[in-house]
Order: sequence, then structure tokens, then C-alpha cells
Amino acid sequence: MIISDFDPSIYLLILLLGAFTAAFIQGAMGFGSGLVLNAFWLHILDPAHAIPLNIITCLLISGAPMYKLRKTLDFSKLRPFIIFGIIGIPLGMLLLKLTDPKIFKVSIGVFLVFYALIMLISKNFSIKVNTRKSIDSFIGLISGFMGGFAALGGLLPTIWVGLQKLPKNTQRGTYEPFIFITSIMAVISFAIAGLYTLQMAYDLLKILPALILGSWLGVKIYHILNGEVFRRTILGLILTAGLVLLI
Repeated sequence: MIISDFDPSIYLLILLLGAFTAAFIQGAMGFGSGLVLNAFWLHILDPAHAIPLNIITCLLISGAPMYKLRKTLDFSKLRPFIIFGIIGIPLGMLLLKLTDPKIFKVSIGVFLVFYALIMLISKNFSIKVNTRKSIDSFIGLISGFMGGFAALGGLLPTIWVGLQKLPKNTQRGTYEPFIFITSIMAVISFAIAGLYTLQMAYDLLKILPALILGSWLGVKIYHILNGEVFRRTILGLILTAGLVLLI
């Protein structure tokens, strides 16, 4: 249900600005659209409206960049994340219906700010893991839950591969397909649960041009980013999104 105390022109501006920024970031980084959309849209929409719209928007803007970069990306670490991520989505969707919007915003915001600050300060911090897939599977399960609950399914895979200091093409080849595939499952789950409305369809049509333009510009930027700029940009995005949610 749309929050009613916004002027229609302000509502449309925030809707479009969030869509363009999210598409640009997703095209450039392969990650961040869910964070950005939450940071903008949770100020004009309640979670029950914002999250389903966020999910379908993430699906649209993650597919095109991934296809364009398919020969560049390394998908070798993807499988365990996907299998368990799909299992977690319906569980997160159930929790979404029961959560107070203010608690939702603050809890997500605090987590993002805390993580980003630690990683920006600890530049050389990394984690080495063995070749077993159990940790990747667990991260995938929790990420699927977060995708159904908060449209943040790509957050933990992004953090996890970043902590391992993997090459940027391996990082993006893990978390971006995860976002895309779990978004498909989330859209199906939300549709079955009857959470999509006619108003969401109208909003989606309004933002399509902004999504296309932002995505195209973002993909152009990706090729010129080196590894450290890539890492710090992602952390800066996470920090900014968290701060906006706490305002």
C-alpha cells in the first residue's frame, strides 16, 4: 500500500530517481540495485509494496548487464549459492508480512553501516576458506531468505566473495547470477502469494525508461574499474544505502 502523505510529483521523482540510480549501479557493479531501491523507495512505499516491486525491478536490470558480460565473468563458484538460495526465498517472504516497517528499515540500515565501515577501515582484511561448498551453501540459504524478506538477496554473496578477495570477474560472476535467478523465484513466490497489485504494474511502466538508460550507462563504466576501485565503490554504496535507511 502506498504511503499517502507524498505529493504525486515528489513520489514520481523519488520513484524515477531510485530506478535510474539502481540500474546504473547494477550495470557498473553487478550489485546494489536492491540496496539502492530500498534506500529510495522505503521512504515513499511501505515494505509490502516496495519489496515486490524492488524484486521485479532487480530481475529486469540484472539480466541485461549479465548477458552483455557473459564472456568476461567467471561463474565457477555459483552453484551452491543458487540451490540453497531458492529454498530460503519463501521463508523470507513469510516474515515480510509480519514485520513492522520502522524496525525493518533501522535493522537493515544498522547492519549495512556497521559492515561497510569495518571493511573500509580494514583494507587488508580477507578470509581464506577450503574448497568445500558447505559455507557457500549456508550463505546461499540466508541470502535467499534475505531476498524474500528485504530484496537484499545479493548482499551476503557480495560480502562473502569480497572478503575472500576474489578477482572482480569471479565476484560478479557469483553474486549477479545469484541475484538474477533468485529474483525469478521470488517474483513467482510473490505472485502466488498475491502480493503484486495493479499499482505496482503502473509504477513499473513508469520506471522502464529510467531502468534502460541507467543500465546502459552502468555497463559502460564497469570495463574501466580496477579491482580496488571496484571494492571501495561497492563498500561506499553499502554504507550510503545504510545511512539513507537510518534517516
